[in-house]
Amino acid sequence: MSTQQLFFMEPDQDYRSDSLKADVAVSDRPLVADTAQHFEDCHNDYLFAWANSDNLAFHYGYWDSPEPYNQHQALINKNQLLYDKAKIRPTDRVLDAGCGIGGSSIWMAKNFGNRATGVTISGKQVGYATNYAKKKGVANLVDFVQTDFCNTPFEDESFDIVWNAEAVSHTQFKGAFLKEAFRLLKPGGRIVYCDAFMMQRGFNEEQWQTMLGFFNGWAVPNLCYCDEFQGLLEGCGFQGIELDYIHEQTIQSAEYMYKVTKRLYPLQKLSQWLGLRNKAQTANYYAGLAQYDMFRNRYAEYCVFTATKP
Repeated sequence: MSTQQLFFMEPDQDYRSDSLKADVAVSDRPLVADTAQHFEDCHNDYLFAWANSDNLAFHYGYWDSPEPYNQHQALINKNQLLYDKAKIRPTDRVLDAGCGIGGSSIWMAKNFGNRATGVTISGKQVGYATNYAKKKGVANLVDFVQTDFCNTPFEDESFDIVWNAEAVSHTQFKGAFLKEAFRLLKPGGRIVYCDAFMMQRGFNEEQWQTMLGFFNGWAVPNLCYCDEFQGLLEGCGFQGIELDYIHEQTIQSAEYMYKVTKRLYPLQKLSQWLGLRNKAQTANYYAGLAQYDMFRNRYAEYCVFTATKP
């Protein structure tokens, strides 16, 4: 009787692979460049199928209401949740690490008057975010910089808050980001980070293919386990670490993405056949299916970490 091979996820590895199918092959560009290219190639996909001009959000939504799911309100809810979890005050200076097109920075500035600096590795996203800030009337409160949030040009102790919504997953070495966050925070400053965290330890071939679809589709090299990430926080010197499991409040957002992806299947196949979608866009499409399988089967769950620099 043959024994089924199991796959295990080790820290700091890049699990992006071209073993799925040729049309979703991973790029041979360095990870940072590949991530920037992913968001630039898929910019219109995100705006068409996920965000709108009010929330400008490329993260999952948060829904804890008995009312029918509202995608765009759920995306705003996530901002409010992180703001509350980190106990942010209007006077706090915020680093929005991995800011995308500026949605969270603009939301904080517009609703609470926070000064925020957003950083992204995509020059195009800096341009989009800057223009949106002007349109929203908060250009005097927010600015955007093209840089790697693991190695920023800012001085020590420049910020009260480091905010990261699902961007750390795009880095291979999660500890590098946490070390930089610790350096940038003032004493008493706080970090808040939300993302998917691994729960399952071993994967059979079918399960691992689901994970590869997620990794390849969104330029994600790996995901952390909660205990691993807590250890990284402690190793950097963070204290008062809190972990909140918000899987149940996130799964409707993951399901929404899955349903939209399924509805767009005919358009995806036709566009792909006509050569109108490149590999990154096609991989992004299939990740919309894989992410729901990952969450539904609880290979990973959605969590929020907060911690304080003493």
